[in-house]
Amino acid sequence: MLRVISGEPTEEELAAIIAAVSTRSSGTAPTTPTFSLWARKSRQVRPAQRPGFGAWRASTMPR
Repeated sequence: MLRVISGEPTEEELAAIIAAVSTRSSGTAPTTPTFSLWARKSRQVRPAQRPGFGAWRASTMPR
């Protein structure tokens, strides 16, 4: 809703400002594509083996 506080705009001026405001506010904000964490490529790669107890044995075992 718009309200004129001061002055007396013509119908054309009001129509122009209403068109500008409605055009600006009617557009949806561009959304960035959201990806599920399950779909990330990094989940498909086996994590690096960290040195520790059983690391050598775990590195030769099948997944």
